Amino acid sequence: MRRWIMLALGTAAQTAACAFVYGIPYLADTLRRQEHLDLTQVGLLVACPTAGLVLALYLWGAAADRWGERVVIALGLGTAAGALAVAAWAVHGMVALGLVLVLAGAAGASVYSASGRLVMGWFTAGERGLAMGIRQTSTPLGMGVAALAMPPLSDAHGLGGAFGFLAVVCGVIAVLIALFAADPVRPEKAAAGPAPNPYRGSRLLWRIHGSAALLVVPQFTAGAFALVLLVDVRGWSPVHAGQLIAVAQGLGAVSRIVVGRWSDRVGERLRPMRQLAVLTAALVGTTAVATAFPSPLTPVLLVAAIALTSSTNGLSFTSTAEHAGPAWSGRALGVHNTGQNLTAAVVPPLMAALISATAYWPGFVLAAATACASALIIPVPAQAAARVRRARRTISA
Repeated sequence: MRRWIMLALGTAAQTAACAFVYGIPYLADTLRRQEHLDLTQVGLLVACPTAGLVLALYLWGAAADRWGERVVIALGLGTAAGALAVAAWAVHGMVALGLVLVLAGAAGASVYSASGRLVMGWFTAGERGLAMGIRQTSTPLGMGVAALAMPPLSDAHGLGGAFGFLAVVCGVIAVLIALFAADPVRPEKAAAGPAPNPYRGSRLLWRIHGSAALLVVPQFTAGAFALVLLVDVRGWSPVHAGQLIAVAQGLGAVSRIVVGRWSDRVGERLRPMRQLAVLTAALVGTTAVATAFPSPLTPVLLVAAIALTSSTNGLSFTSTAEHAGPAWSGRALGVHNTGQNLTAAVVPPLMAALISATAYWPGFVLAAATACASALIIPVPAQAAARVRRARRTISA
């Protein structure tokens, strides 16, 4: 029972962090009206929390190694709450707001570095796909919370109301983590010496990192621009568009749980990941057509794209930890997180510039192409299943 409480706390902390790190796109309409920004400038602000996160991931990981997950998550999330409070009530203008959002993202990196380790440490190999799938629902859940809450709050109370809401959520979760979270038991170091470097003599982990980073492109293209697309192309209100996207993010959360359980049953992570990458390329390509020729199917395809592009994240994280082994999983997950979030930081401004110069559909075509590239480099040799089973037994030892 205790491990499920730790899973709930880790998922809640990650959800709170994701709500502000990835929730700025849902303020796009308010930022354009209240701060008089164009879409490219909004794209830069969207990237600020992720940029701060990437800069701080390694440092928070080292802190977790030394002081444990509970202290790191509570301290970082509490600091993020303070930064968001400053964004809500003390700063205005693109530059000042961007700097505060970078600080909030850097503080939130603590959750990314430590909450996955918290979950992996409390669950055995046979449950890990499901557990990490549940933990990885935090990204679509956080984005769903932001999509549902931030447009109406910003409409009624301006940017201060939206950022104030995020500050309160992060502060409450930080207190719960400090009071109730418990670090997992750390395995004893092997007497035979340090574990071999899993990166030496093998490209397998690098291919997992690269393929997962490429899959961030369709995920963040659909997630970051669906709201403004519905407003600009279909004439929806920001509130109604946010409600639809919240439903899509909820479906994305469900997809991560289902896919995690599927991977436990088949005993593989990478083959399902490749299959889903191919399906993602097909669906996002179809969505590109629907944005070029808008129809009543456009919102439906956007919902499906947001849900499906969220599904592979848990597979890549779990596979990284299992192939790296217990002695290297923390560092490997740090590398993996850095690659994914660096990609997430550059996608919104670059896609915003592309969309502003052309239209929405070329951005979705590019996103579909990156999903195809990801499918090509996901490592699924014939012996992959046996290696995964050996790695899972090793990390459980």
